[in-house]
Amino acid sequence: MAEFPKLKTGAVMQYPAWKTARFSTQVQKFLDGSEQRYRDQKRGLKKWTIALSLLNEGEVSELVRFFESSQGQAGSFEFFDPWEETVYPDCSFENAEVVTDYAATGDCRLVLKVAENWS
Repeated sequence: MAEFPKLKTGAVMQYPAWKTARFSTQVQKFLDGSEQRYRDQKRGLKKWTIALSLLNEGEVSELVRFFESSQGQAGSFEFFDPWEETVYPDCSFENAEVVTDYAATGDCRLVLKVAENWS
């Protein structure tokens, strides 16, 4: 399985970066109007928002190629979480497309959203 590409600095993301956990809960409704709730999984699935700037053309090309070869939202890849220093083996993009913003030479910006899949 392909691993999310690193920047020329060796990092997978820059600051500011955001990480959240999402939980899936099932609600069982009974005839008397009461409810019972339970989780679908043991832990929350991770989600990362990666805002990148000051990227050169080579870094942007590599990220766009990776997005396309991973089949965007339909694909799966490994993602290294720098906060936990853990590799999550089954992640996907939440972006429908990669939108790049060329502010100046050597200063391209883009935002990628990565989510752990429930496998």
